[in-house]
Amino acid sequence: MRDLVSKYNIAAPRYTSYPTVPYWDNNMDEQTWISHLKKAFTAYNNDGISLYIHLPYCESLCTYCACNTRITVNHKVELPYIETLLKEWNLYLTQFSDKPIIKEIHLGGGTPTFFSADNLSYLLKTILDTVTISPEYDFSFEGHPSNTTREHLQALYNLGFKRVSFGIQDFDEKVQDTINRYQTFEEVTEVISHAREIGYTSINFDLVYGLPYQTINSINDTITKIISLKPERIAFYSYAHVPWLKPGQRKYSEKDLPADSYKRSLYQAGKDLFIAANYSDIGMDHFALPNDSLFDAFEKGSLHRNFMGYTTNTTKLLIGLGCSSISDTWDGFAQNIKTVEEYQKVVNEGHFPLFKGHSLTEEDLITRTHILDLMCKHQTNVDSYYVDAKNKFEEFIKDDLLEIKGDTIFIKENGKLFLRNICLAYDKRYWKKVPEGNVFSTTA
Repeated sequence: MRDLVSKYNIAAPRYTSYPTVPYWDNNMDEQTWISHLKKAFTAYNNDGISLYIHLPYCESLCTYCACNTRITVNHKVELPYIETLLKEWNLYLTQFSDKPIIKEIHLGGGTPTFFSADNLSYLLKTILDTVTISPEYDFSFEGHPSNTTREHLQALYNLGFKRVSFGIQDFDEKVQDTINRYQTFEEVTEVISHAREIGYTSINFDLVYGLPYQTINSINDTITKIISLKPERIAFYSYAHVPWLKPGQRKYSEKDLPADSYKRSLYQAGKDLFIAANYSDIGMDHFALPNDSLFDAFEKGSLHRNFMGYTTNTTKLLIGLGCSSISDTWDGFAQNIKTVEEYQKVVNEGHFPLFKGHSLTEEDLITRTHILDLMCKHQTNVDSYYVDAKNKFEEFIKDDLLEIKGDTIFIKENGKLFLRNICLAYDKRYWKKVPEGNVFSTTA
């Protein structure tokens, strides 16, 4: 396995979309976006819409983080930003021919719990007053264990939120100090206790392997503590070292990071503990208990993946609100302006705050389906697209990463570690123009 890690450790996308953002054609102006939006709303509203709201503020910079954030301790920024979010939502409402049916809401960041419980309630109540909530709704948010209060949990629960995701990363003090991310096991235990008492039915923990100074012992200690709290879901992500994009990561260097083979050992140590504790391997880097809806969706073949990651709802219209958010009409993508001030300026002028976008071609849509099937079902069908990638797939077969039975490609257990590499074989845009320089994080 060590030889395979070295062989396949290349820079590759994480495939929360296809095409991936660096390969967008940037052919989406405001009128084109409105056209995509109206078409998608007519086609998909009855199935339910997903809504992602980006809340970028954090009080301190976690140096490992690759998200779009704004660091401040000034909480006066909350209401002006919320008012802009509501204005952006109203821009969408003016284009909808009927009342939107909301199936999914996710608050991401940044740190959503940077915002007060009252301000989050104001934002969400205002939006929910304009929509119909699907009977199959799923509302969730990301919280920092050190600043998510019982008041936050209760206010959001009262609005229908039943799932919460906490970024833990690692409990080791040296690792926490290096990545500037602090929370104690006691703090996490307390916030989980509050969530359970209030009625949350699904709790997710985000962990990262490959962080500076991590060891097998520190991973084992962190995960043993995590398992004792029995979160329904665990996301065990590979650390993406991208200092050319996120200068905060320059606080440490490559020599402080575990080597590729050791990094994979960290993952395997964690995975072994999860499996022993009755968690199932779901999708890429995700684990779930049998009583969680993510496990159920994987078993039924209805697991979906989009810009919010893995989800149980296969919605084809995703609206992203807030700076840097990405919207998806299934045949078109649009990303918002990344800086807070410029985002607010354009929205306040009455325009969609478009930064870049992409209209999918027929080839894109076929490729997207293959990659989604590989990511969510660990299989896809053999067709003409397979013929184009046949040499790459024969290499995967030789390395015991996948097998073909009839007209179906199945990813084997060993292949799950190299899921991004296998998807890459189908990525026609990538192979037409292999990127030069630093574009993606490595797969190991």
